[in-house]
Amino acid sequence: MIAIIGIVIVFGAVIGGFLMEKGNIGVLLQPAELLIIAGASIGTLLVANPIHIIKGIVGGLLGVLKGSQLGKARYLSTLKMMYQFLNKVRKEGLLSVENDVEKPDASNIFKNYPEFLNDHSSRDFVCDTLRMAITGGVEPFDMDQMMELDMEVHHHDATEPISALSTTADALPGLGIVAAVLGVVITMGALGGPPEEIGHKVAAALVGTFLGILLCYGVVGPLAANMTKSADEHNGYLHVLRVLLLAFLKGAAPIIAVEMARRAIPAHHRPSFDEMEKGCKGQAAEPVAAAVA
Repeated sequence: MIAIIGIVIVFGAVIGGFLMEKGNIGVLLQPAELLIIAGASIGTLLVANPIHIIKGIVGGLLGVLKGSQLGKARYLSTLKMMYQFLNKVRKEGLLSVENDVEKPDASNIFKNYPEFLNDHSSRDFVCDTLRMAITGGVEPFDMDQMMELDMEVHHHDATEPISALSTTADALPGLGIVAAVLGVVITMGALGGPPEEIGHKVAAALVGTFLGILLCYGVVGPLAANMTKSADEHNGYLHVLRVLLLAFLKGAAPIIAVEMARRAIPAHHRPSFDEMEKGCKGQAAEPVAAAVA
């Protein structure tokens, strides 16, 4: 939502300033120039990228418009979920959660956290790691290496659509110049006509350059920057899960593993110890405090 507000402010400030200078808003309405710039930019995007990156761009833009889902509430629910899961492992053994890992959609624990199940990359990250733990024979160091590799692949996949969108943003001023040059060509063909007609065609040509620069620095470029932050934020979420899983694989008690994960949460989203404690164990504060001590 805040991204939509930002775009509205960009256009509002630009058009408002234009009107304050007694500009004619009708001059800026040049559908042909917009068609040239938008159509050419979409075409170059399709030429330069395979379909999975195009889908990634669309999904990333929709995610930007909806806003980040990784707030304090999401981190708290994740800590609570993993505490319940690891507590079951501690009490009943690793084999007791084999069905949860193999079929997370049917898990009595995971199905209570739909935001986790719908985040396929995070769900697979956790389940694949626990699947290896159940199989056995893998040292914690090697598990950590596998999780790090998994995170690198996820982050690379997330940044590919961003790079493609950034490249398109960089091309927009050039495409604006293309539209302007075409306008100049049309103007040259109208020389000798009424001065008003020539002036209108020159204005239309300049609008092409204006739109290319505005869309680059006012819309597409900032959207790509927002997608970059979203990708980094999700990578940070995976890092929290990695810290939690590694602590447990090294033999830490569930509440200790959850506390270590809490410390890895970015400060602006990190719940307090009391919030984490109440989320995991309700009002049972004393046993938790004793375990951490």
